[in-house]
Amino acid sequence: MQSSGINSHDDQKLIWKTIAMSAVVIGTNVIGNYGLGRGLRSVGVIESWSPVPYILAFAHPWVVVGVVFMLAWLITRLILLSWADLSYVLPVTSFSYVLSALAGAVLLRERVTLLEWVGICTITIGVGLVVFEYPETTEPVKHT
Repeated sequence: MQSSGINSHDDQKLIWKTIAMSAVVIGTNVIGNYGLGRGLRSVGVIESWSPVPYILAFAHPWVVVGVVFMLAWLITRLILLSWADLSYVLPVTSFSYVLSALAGAVLLRERVTLLEWVGICTITIGVGLVVFEYPETTEPVKHT
């Protein structure tokens, strides 16, 4: 008889699957944001009501990288949300905001203020509080 606790094989499988997919969601988000940030810096400020400059911005290689990774982020996030609760997924994957800010500061040489770093540390602490919880999945609502 299999135990119903966290130590069952299915529970362990869910935990490792969730950790791996969370890492993919976080990674694709960070790379996508970096690509968009770097590409749009190269394109320059777009101040137009015409869609043409925005469409042309999509042709920049770094913007293409950003868009591809953001599409991968959306798909992997949908997959993760299909088995893990929103109340778990959102806090855990919000760690991508921390890594995106670090990428902006280090790779794009953006200025991050002390107050922003305090906010980033607060997010990190919040992620730490949630990440060690079991990624529970509630039963889907049955519509009649």
